[in-house]
Amino acid sequence: MNPPHAPLARPVPLGRRSVLALALVSLVGVAGFGWPLLAATDSALVGHSADAPWLFALLLPLLLAVLVAQISEGRAAGGGAPGLDAKSVALLGVLAAAGAALRPLGAGTAGLEPMFFLMVLAGRVLGPGFGFVLGALSMFASALLTGGVGPWLPFQMLAMGWVSLGAGLLPGPARLRGRRELVVLAGYGAVASLLYGVIMNLQGWPYIAGLASSISFVPGDPLSDNLVRFAAYCLTTSLGWDLPRAALTVVLCLTLGTPLLRALRRATRRAAFTAPIAFRPPPRPAGSTPPAEGVNHTARP
Repeated sequence: MNPPHAPLARPVPLGRRSVLALALVSLVGVAGFGWPLLAATDSALVGHSADAPWLFALLLPLLLAVLVAQISEGRAAGGGAPGLDAKSVALLGVLAAAGAALRPLGAGTAGLEPMFFLMVLAGRVLGPGFGFVLGALSMFASALLTGGVGPWLPFQMLAMGWVSLGAGLLPGPARLRGRRELVVLAGYGAVASLLYGVIMNLQGWPYIAGLASSISFVPGDPLSDNLVRFAAYCLTTSLGWDLPRAALTVVLCLTLGTPLLRALRRATRRAAFTAPIAFRPPPRPAGSTPPAEGVNHTARP
């Protein structure tokens, strides 16, 4: 039995190709979210501001599918078990179903989304690779459950994948233990919940161009002007949802974090994701002699 704070085997190890694919998809995601603020005034994206959100909405699902497949099949650097085996898939299915079931509990209630604390704690225990796949899959499953399928879904999947991935990159249990670990996770969950709202605002902000000049995106305007409008847009439309989400994540991490972390770590140890599989011959009866090589000892009727 491993000691309580021994390093746990990660069910989805990230190899070099997986890290490279994740970095490339993240760069495309940053462009998809931030192009209204990042694009130059003479950029083709500005000239096609009405089409750009749809272009990224079509492109991101394909890239996410390739990335999840790469992470699932990739091997850790230097060898190791494949990314997703039967045990990893089973655990992923249970946690994704739990996350999808938690999300509707706070739907329509001041932005309360209890699934965030589960994504943070699961990413913390199971690592960045598993966390990214879990976050994206949970958001996809919850959208199917609630009927929230639309051009925003790929962006939600990527953003939630980032949330869980970031939790998996926090310092390990050897450096963070007990109450200190819960405080760090609660702080990370609060920041991640707020940032999730901000970047999702970036995704939807260009759609309201022309509705209200004080808060809408104006293609071709200087960055400073659009940044002020975006800040006003966040304050007037989503801050009342983002703050309760962050507060609920903090409360759940501090109150339910210890038993959930313990349960996830116990399940990870019992699963023994990287344990080698070996087939051994059945034991021989006492006093019997081993069969000679080349002699067929098959029982005859």
